[in-house]
Order: sequence, then structure tokens, then C-alpha cells
Amino acid sequence: MSAYLLRRLFRALVTLLLVSTAVFSAVRASGDPIVMLAGDNATPEDIQRLRGQYGLAEPLPIQYVIFIRSLLVGDFGDSIRQSQPALGLVLDRVPATVQLASASILLAILVALPVGVLAAIRRNSSWDRIIMAFALVGQSAPTFWIGLMLILIVSVQLGLLPTGGEGDWRNLILPTITLASWSMAAIARLVRSAMLDVLREDYLRTARAKGLKETVVITRHALRNAAIPVITMIGLQMGALFGGSVVTETVFAWPGIGRLALQSIYWRDYPVVQAVVFLVAVSFVFINLMVDVVYTWLDPRIRYD
Repeated sequence: MSAYLLRRLFRALVTLLLVSTAVFSAVRASGDPIVMLAGDNATPEDIQRLRGQYGLAEPLPIQYVIFIRSLLVGDFGDSIRQSQPALGLVLDRVPATVQLASASILLAILVALPVGVLAAIRRNSSWDRIIMAFALVGQSAPTFWIGLMLILIVSVQLGLLPTGGEGDWRNLILPTITLASWSMAAIARLVRSAMLDVLREDYLRTARAKGLKETVVITRHALRNAAIPVITMIGLQMGALFGGSVVTETVFAWPGIGRLALQSIYWRDYPVVQAVVFLVAVSFVFINLMVDVVYTWLDPRIRYD
């Protein structure tokens, strides 16, 4: 396991380097932020002075070397738009995104696991058809449409919950449901598929022949052996919810890193965009590593050479 973790750590560092290089190139291909920052009345001297102030006057290879060197000490530079440390701006938004993503993945798991199991053990029944129909809608409907419909019905017409913004727990309900809708549907469908494969195995008939209760057979034997692909899906969804909440945070005016990233892309705020992407990449790498470690607990047959 130690050797495996060291190899994964090395691959993670390579992945983060490639991601950093890709985002460095992509943001600079989007246009010059200094022209937007300086305004229409700026002189060429003003633009050149601002480029030097934000480290954009050097050739791209030198900018890249400076970027990587600064990255090693956790310095992403100052925000071009707000003149504050980019990493500080991103970290200030992290708690809001973590709160929303955590609530969403928790809701998705609590709903998807039981309904997926129910759909599998009641295969081709009315329950199965209803659950799969809702799962199809959850995966097909655009996230922004679900969010807007919830605002229109629950907030505007019924007046039950706030339309957006950060506040108490009531402000969290609608964005959580919106963000969790796709993950909930995907996990439920995968749980159903994995359970259908496991329910055909001989060891479940043996467990029933021993006189075990059906709930014990399903939860302790069937669900645990069907959990590996589900754990993979949950791990990927955790990373996706953390980094892919741009639409939901925008619709509900939620002050997270997704909304900050969208604003920074529009402003061409290179340092903030680089900090957001790097932080999301780190979260993906860490979650995938944790998923691999959980594999060994779920299935002792798995060994890492």
C-alpha cells in the first residue's frame, strides 16, 4: 500500500503540473485583461505600466517559469480586478462551496442508495418504472432549468423559501436540490445496475438458505459487494460538485468558487482563474486517492502491487 500511495502521489503531482500548464495557456489565449482594466481612455504608456505591475510584460516562457516558481510556494499573484491575493479570494469562497457541495452529495446518497436498491429488488415493477423515470428526468433536464423552476414554484408562487443568496439553512435548500439532481439520478441508476448483477450470485442464495433475514442479505452481502462502482461514482461526483457548481451558484447567487470563477473568466482575471482550477484539481486528485483506499476496505481481494 505504501508503494502504491507513493506512485499515486507522484502521478498526482504530474497531473497538477499538466493542469496548471493547461490553464496557464488557456487563460492567456482568451485575451488581454489589461485592455479591459485600463479602459478606453488609457494611453499606451498606461497599458504598458499595468502590464509590468501584474507581471504580463514579460514573454510567455518567462511568465510560465515565474508562474511555476510561484506555484511551488502557493503564490498565485494578485487579482487583476480586485488587487488582492488571488488565493485569498478563492479560499474566502471555499466554505460556501464546500457547504453546498457537501449538502448536495449527502442528499444524493441518502436518496439514491435506497431508491436504487428498491428499483433493483422490485425489478420491472411500478416502483422500478417510477424511479427510473425520475432518474431519467434528473439526468436529462438542464441544471439551470431545474433551478429556475424551483425558484418560480417554491419561492415566487408558494413563497416558502428564499430565491437565492447566502443566509440560514433555508437559503441552502433549493440550491442543494438543484445541484444534487444529476448526481442523485446517476447514482440511483448505477446502484440499480450493480445490485441487479449481484442479486444473481450464488452466495446470496446460500445466505438465504442459512436463514438470514432479507434485509441482512441485501444490506450486508449484496449492497457491500455492489458498492465498488458506486463508490467510484460518488467519489467522482464529489469532485464534480465541488468544481462544477458554476451554474447553480450563478442561478441562486451563491457566493462560492464557481460563481467567482465565472466572474473571473469574464474579467480575464488570470490569477484567480488559475487558483480556482488548481484548487479544484487538488480536490479531484485527493478524492480519487481516497476512493482507491476505500476499495481495499470494501473488497479485501483487491491488492496493490
